[in-house]
This record gives sequence, C-alpha cells and structure tokens, in this order.
Amino acid sequence: MTLFDELKWRGLIYDAMPEVEDRLAKEKVTAYVGFDPTAASLHVGSLLPTMALARLQRFGHTPIAVVGGGTGLIGDPSGKTQERLLLTAEQVEENIAGIREQLSRFLDFESKDNPATIVNNHDWLGSMSFIDFLRDVGKHFTVNYMLAKESVKRRVTSEEGISFTEFSYMLLQAYDFLVLFDRYNCTLQLGGSDQWGNIVAGAELVRRVHGERASGLVMPLVTNSAGTKFGKTESGAVWLDRNLTSPYRFYQFWLNTDDRDVVDYLKFFTWLNRDEIGALEAEVHENPGRREAQRQLAYSVTEMVHGAEEANKAVRAAGVLFGGDMSDLSADDLLDIFDEVPSSEVSREGLAADGMPVLDLVADHTALVSSRGEARRLLRGGGLRINNVPVADESQRVGPEDAIEGRLLVLRKGKKSYHIVRLN
Repeated sequence: MTLFDELKWRGLIYDAMPEVEDRLAKEKVTAYVGFDPTAASLHVGSLLPTMALARLQRFGHTPIAVVGGGTGLIGDPSGKTQERLLLTAEQVEENIAGIREQLSRFLDFESKDNPATIVNNHDWLGSMSFIDFLRDVGKHFTVNYMLAKESVKRRVTSEEGISFTEFSYMLLQAYDFLVLFDRYNCTLQLGGSDQWGNIVAGAELVRRVHGERASGLVMPLVTNSAGTKFGKTESGAVWLDRNLTSPYRFYQFWLNTDDRDVVDYLKFFTWLNRDEIGALEAEVHENPGRREAQRQLAYSVTEMVHGAEEANKAVRAAGVLFGGDMSDLSADDLLDIFDEVPSSEVSREGLAADGMPVLDLVADHTALVSSRGEARRLLRGGGLRINNVPVADESQRVGPEDAIEGRLLVLRKGKKSYHIVRLN
C-alpha cells in the first residue's frame, strides 16, 4: 500500500493534482504543511495535517513543517469572514516555540533516512523588500487570477471586503512553496480543502519560475455529525497544550464522540489499521452502548498527545465518576473532573482537631440533602461515600487528614450525586 492508498482508505483525500498518486508510489517525496502561529498551541483541528505529515514520514517520505512566522503577521483570508487582528513579531515568536514542541511528539527529527524539518517562513519573508516581492513574485500573477480564487472572491463580495494585506497572502504562501522547492526540493504541499487556491498558486509559481512540476493534495475539513466545526465545544477550542485543555478534558472530548463520527475519527486521528478499525466499527453497530470505539479513540489520541501516563490517568479519572479509586489523583485532577459539581467551603478550624461529625458535614455544608433527617437516613442506609469510600458509621468524624492533599473532600450520594467540600 502506498501513502496515497493509505490516505484514500482513511478518507483523507478531498482533492489532489493528477500526478500526486503516481509520484507518491514511485518517488521519495519531500512535502510540507503550513501551521498558523496565531496561538501558542495547536488545537485538535491541527491534528489532521499533523497526522498527514507523520504518515508521510512513516512511508519513507520527508516532511517539512512550515510555521508561518511571516504569513502569520498578515493573516490568511481562507475560510474567514473578516480580517483578524494582526499579531506582533514577539507574539508570533512565542507561539512558534510552543508549536515546535508539540510537533516534536509526532514527527521524528532524528531519523537517519528522512528526518523531519521545521522552518519559519519569516526567515525568508522577513528580509524580502517590497520591491523584490513585486518583481520576483507579483509579476507572475494577474489580479484576475487572484480574484478568481474562492477565498478571495467571497471576501471581495462581502460587506467587510478584503484588505490589500490579506489579498497578498496568496502570493506570500506561493513564495513559500518556491523557496522550499529551491532549498529542499519540496515538490508537494498538503493542506485543508480551504487551502486549494493557495496551493495551486504555489505550484503555478514553481512552474513559471523553473518550468518544474510541483503538486498539491488537500484533505477534507472535518466537521461533526451535526455539521459544526470539529474541535469547537461550549467552552471553546480543544488545545494540545495541557495548560489550556487538561489531559482529562482532552480525553473526554474524544470519549464523547457521536457514534456517527467515531469510525471516521479513528481513521483520521489514530494509527489503528484497517482490520482494527473494522472490528471497532462492527462493535459500534452491534454493541453501541459499550462505546468501545470511543474509548479506543480517546485513549489512542490522548496517549499520542500527552503520553501513556496521562492517558491512563484520564481513564482512571473517568472511572471516578462511577465510583472508581481516586487515591492516585491530585486535588487539581479532581477539581477538573468535578468542575461542574456543586461545591462549598469549610474552614480547617471548623473541622476542629478531632474532626466534624459526618452528619453535620452533610446536613450543614452540602447540597446533597435538604434536612438533617434526610442526612441521617442517608447515613443509616449506607448511601454516602467520601472520596468514593463508603461511610459505614453515622457517628464517624471527618478531619483535615481525610481531605485529598488537605484541600478537598468529594462526597457522593447514590451513584451520581456529588458535592465538593473545599477546605480553606
């Protein structure tokens, strides 16, 4: 199986220039993907092109990740309804550092045969004068050609219009392709389907300057079964940086994948092969309630992004909601898990040296019961757990030493009613 075959069965080819299939089958190709440095972290929407580069490398081809330090100062109009705010050079440089670290989890930069490379297009765009740009790039394109591109056409006819700054973006990206062709013999650019016009422009520039054939392949823009943009949640984007999206919430994002999407996502975002994904697809149809495909998807992607230790912790954390052991989870982990659970505060002094009667804690400091009578019945019936450990004696006392890291207590009534008590 060639790389083209692999991408095809995974549903990752939206369009490609005619020669790409043959070239990938017969040549060792150098290809690149551009990454937008408008944030200090990649998000899950960046995983599709990232995985494409990683797959390319595993098939023996050479990947280049181009971080748009130069074009990031301009802004790509593709898929945008209005011009975004321009970043400072310092902001872009800071963002690039974060992106470099994240890409290193997917690409092998030490390979002896086909090491991955990361470059910043500011290295060549930053020193280029406007006169040079017009002479060496602009002269190869007519305004008519640029206006015919869908991303430009949509903006030109919109109420906001398009600035000359963003109008020039296509030519800057085309120049990237030319530079990479010259410096690295890069003959293929990968991207999302919204990048087709920019990629074609780059291939055209290579043809006009050198008379050589450069190519493009674009992947579908991922949406979910509801037709909304992939990676967008009520709380915002899902990031690869653990400080922006914790490993637990990252795991939960994938675990909550709809049955209608999960097989496609397994093909897009994991290394599982055709037989493994086929077995999980059958499981979706035969035993949808088990959600085995979602668990495999969530674990695989979390392990790839955050490592096995964090993936295993996320699995255990998910089990906490159903009564699993929480002894090896930190207070911060638990606060993340129970972020939407009602909470209250109790002073350490209020617990006293010998602890507070559990009846007082439940009745006076939680929302689990409406009266002391209900609290007493709950305790006598064995229906209360603290840190998922059953309370066996209604005369039990709770002290600071019972709190996780001395900071919080997790109280549970029945199977699903939780309350967090924070110690201050």
